[in-house]
Amino acid sequence: MAAFRSRLRFRFGAAALCLLAMAVTPAAGKSAMKLSNAQTEPLSYAALDRWADDDHAAAFGSFLNSCKAILNGSKAMRAARPVYGALFEVCGRAVAAGPLDRAQARRFFEENFKPVRIAPVGESEGFLTGYYETVVDGARYPSSEYNVPVYGKPSNLVMPIARQLAKTAVKAVGKIGRRFGRRKVVPYYDRTEIEDGVLAGRGLEICWVKNPVDAFFAQIQGSTRVKLDTGQMLRLNYDAHNGLPYTAVGKFLIDRGIVSKEEMSMDKIRQFMEANPEEGKELRRKNRSFVFFREVALGEHDECIGAQGVPLTAGRSLAMDKSIHVYGTPFWIEAQLPIDSEKPETPFRRLLIAQDTGSAILGPARADIYFGSGEEIGHVAGRIKQHGKFVMLVPRTLPIGDDAKDVPLPKPRPAMAAQNEAPPAAAKLAAEKPAERAAAAVPVPKPRPGT
Repeated sequence: MAAFRSRLRFRFGAAALCLLAMAVTPAAGKSAMKLSNAQTEPLSYAALDRWADDDHAAAFGSFLNSCKAILNGSKAMRAARPVYGALFEVCGRAVAAGPLDRAQARRFFEENFKPVRIAPVGESEGFLTGYYETVVDGARYPSSEYNVPVYGKPSNLVMPIARQLAKTAVKAVGKIGRRFGRRKVVPYYDRTEIEDGVLAGRGLEICWVKNPVDAFFAQIQGSTRVKLDTGQMLRLNYDAHNGLPYTAVGKFLIDRGIVSKEEMSMDKIRQFMEANPEEGKELRRKNRSFVFFREVALGEHDECIGAQGVPLTAGRSLAMDKSIHVYGTPFWIEAQLPIDSEKPETPFRRLLIAQDTGSAILGPARADIYFGSGEEIGHVAGRIKQHGKFVMLVPRTLPIGDDAKDVPLPKPRPAMAAQNEAPPAAAKLAAEKPAERAAAAVPVPKPRPGT
């Protein structure tokens, strides 16, 4: 969470902008960016709906958080991923520029990045959900009231090892599991076994909470604030998971006709579990994945940490597919979201930064928007499950490779045309009113955080 302790600052005037423009001339011999299974379409900033109305200074602040991590990257990391290497150069200029106002920040993004619309092959739009940080009641010691344990990572949990596979490529090798004997690795205990007490008494309990539903949703979100009975606030972040596949439990309620696909949300899932304790328990156990937490030294007003290792920014941070995208990449999102009401009628036009990931966040145009913490935020986050327009801001020095040829995207859905007619006042309200993590029909756990 440490913001930059020391930062080279100078006035970002006309002379500095002139130098900046010279610095972003595409370099000969640069490795090209490649996006597999994606369609791309170069755009102009004039083509982005209400681009000039966004608070680019807020986006720039979030981008600076990512730059802190990017500038610590090794030369090998920059060589392995062309986008990372190009972002490294942009981050150097961003840190030198220091804090910028809205107009200066907008100019910085326009001078350093080119907008490229992306979508899955055969599609015109990507898909959005939202996430948030839960707040639950808990205690350091068990009692009849606090009897649901929250576990830290077990010592016998085997994690993949990062190995150098080629001169510049690094990949996680192996599988998550449980050490059995000296060399054998078997699948780790599933949710049912863990909830039935297979890990009890091993000193892994960080704290206890009142409600098993609270514990379940904290795992889905990947982080939580625990209000201890002593009055203290305990901050927990994702540390690991048991390696078993994540299953979105909402689909079982849809299949049984309990909740329609259109009405499905995190709130609906919670309501069912709390109204039907035994059936709710069975429903939770259909998701065999289980998340382990760690304590983090965050203050009450600090935001949680994303998978990039930097604090997330409410309404400005995205969880993306880390196998495709590089942390720190800016994305312009255009969508109609259910922020002001349960209907997707609030215009959302905003620049966000990829800073997190999630096990269900897969594909070139699939994102989870971080919206902050608290119960009210959670209500909004839980109902987000909309399609939208994804525009990736690509460093200007970076060519786009053959795997990301400029293929005109299919025409957008009719809803996208309608959102261009939304009144400016509504757009301004949406920009000032962040939403959160939607698991809707697809709750997302994060090896995140990440779920």
